Amino acid sequence: MSTARRHQLFEAGFRAIAATGADRWLAPLTRGRGVILTFHHVRPEPPGAYAPNRLLAITPAFLDRVLVDLARRGFEVIGLDAVPERLAGTDRAPFAVLTFDDGYRDNVEHAAPVLRRHGVPWNLFVTSDFADGHGRLWWLELERAIARLDRVRLPGTDLDLPAVGAAQKLAAFEAVYRALRAGPEERLLAAIAALCRQAGFPAGALASELCLGWDDLRDLARDPAVTFGAHTVSHPMLAKHAAATLRREVEVGRDRLAYELDRPVRHLSYPVGDPTSAGPREFALARELGFVTAVTTRPGHLFPGHVDHLQALPRVSVNGCHQSAAALAGLLSGVPFLAWNRGRRINVD
Repeated sequence: MSTARRHQLFEAGFRAIAATGADRWLAPLTRGRGVILTFHHVRPEPPGAYAPNRLLAITPAFLDRVLVDLARRGFEVIGLDAVPERLAGTDRAPFAVLTFDDGYRDNVEHAAPVLRRHGVPWNLFVTSDFADGHGRLWWLELERAIARLDRVRLPGTDLDLPAVGAAQKLAAFEAVYRALRAGPEERLLAAIAALCRQAGFPAGALASELCLGWDDLRDLARDPAVTFGAHTVSHPMLAKHAAATLRREVEVGRDRLAYELDRPVRHLSYPVGDPTSAGPREFALARELGFVTAVTTRPGHLFPGHVDHLQALPRVSVNGCHQSAAALAGLLSGVPFLAWNRGRRINVD
C-alpha cells in the first residue's frame, strides 16, 4: 500500500471517529493518564506537490490549535521531569507533554513563539552531530536529491526509476526509502550519499542549514520552560547496531549535551523509535545509564502501568499529513490506539 493511500485511510478513520462521537464517549476508557506528543518541524510554508517528508512538519497555526484543544479538553501541559510522579500519583486530571525531536531551527523560529504565548513547558531532544553541523539527516537528503534528479539509480540494486514531476519523484522516494530501510544502516547512508553526489551537493550539508548549533542551544537553555533531552550522537537506528555502538551513541550523546549546556540531561529519545530501532536491549541500557524517562515512537497514551516502563514510553505523533480537527480529536481521545496496539495499553516487547 502506498504512503498516500495509507494516510487517506487514516484520515477516513479519524473522520469516522469524529462523526460517531467516539472521541467523546469512548475517551473515558481509551484515554490514558497522559499523552506525550511528538513534533519535528514547525513552519508556515505549505508543502509543495513533492514533499515526501510532509508528515514531519506542521504549521504554527496547527500547533496553536493543538494547545487550544488540549486546554479545552482539560489536559495540563507538563515537562518530562514531572511524568514519573504523575503516573505514580493519584491525580486523575489528564496531562500532556510536548516533545520536539532533532533540534531544528524552526522550533525556535516558529514553534517557540506559540509555546511562549500559551505559557507551556516543552522538551527538545538534540542529536549532537546535528548541533555540530555535520550529521546525516538522511531522510531529508534523500528528498532533496530526488528533487534535483530526473532519474534515480540506486547503487547495488536494480532500481532505476524516472523522477520527472511530483508523482514520479514521490514514487521514487518511496521505492528507495523502502529498499534502504529494510537493510543495514551503513548501506543506507552510503547509498544516499551517492545520490547526493549525483544531485550536486555533499552528504551531511543539511544539518548546518536546518538545525540549531551549540550557541543557539545555549541561548535557548536560558528559557526555563525548555527541558533538553539526548537524541544520540548521530541519530542511528540503534537496534541495528552492536552493543558498543549503542552505548557510545547514547552515553556520549548525553554527556556532550550536558557539557555544552552545563545542565543535567535526564531524558532520552530513541531515533526513529519504532520496534526495528529500539527494543528491550535499548530500554535496558537507558535504565542502566540512569535516564529518568526514554521515549519511543510506538503509538499510545500513558497509563499507570507505564511507571514500571519509564524507559520505553509511547508517544503520539502530531502528523503533518493530518492537520485536522478530526485527527486531533481522535489522537487525544486514545481511540485509534485500540486497533494500532491490538488492544494493549502497554507495548514494550
